[in-house]
Amino acid sequence: MLTGSIIFCYNTRMPNEAPDLIKQLQLAKHPEGGYFREVYRSEEMIGSGTLSERYRGERSVSTSIYFLLEQGEFSAFHRIQSDEIWHFYRGLPLTLYILTPQGELQKNILGPDLKQGQTFQLVIKRHHWFAAEICGTDDRDNTNFTLVGCTVAPGFDFSDFELADRERLTSLYPAYKDLITRLTH
Repeated sequence: MLTGSIIFCYNTRMPNEAPDLIKQLQLAKHPEGGYFREVYRSEEMIGSGTLSERYRGERSVSTSIYFLLEQGEFSAFHRIQSDEIWHFYRGLPLTLYILTPQGELQKNILGPDLKQGQTFQLVIKRHHWFAAEICGTDDRDNTNFTLVGCTVAPGFDFSDFELADRERLTSLYPAYKDLITRLTH
């Protein structure tokens, strides 16, 4: 007599999982590069009279998206009006470059290997320019992507999004010209 269930698990990983994830998660091209889909937008709103003057109009309390980069793509330098939290989900480690208003460059790696200094979450403060790219490769299983989530509060609105102009950003941060040139469109 069999009293329990037997579950068989098979590894269905494809050599290139990114196209399947893009389809399954219903991701679309993002203006900064990569693919995204909003998965949460709070119904509760913050009135424009309560928000800082940097916002034009009311905002959702919070929003979140899936964001996927494939090897060779990058998230171009941009900034938004709110703090943004990046969450690592799967794939290769992701390097986030942050240019602070004080002129400093911060380099952080989202990924699964805490012993190597990687982290699962990273907060990017409002008004900081930032860009991202995949670091390294995984020859063991042909992984060629990174899947992360991004949470923004007050919630994201495209009117708060500014994609960097290469020449203008280079004039503000001349010491990082090569990086800015590589990670802008």
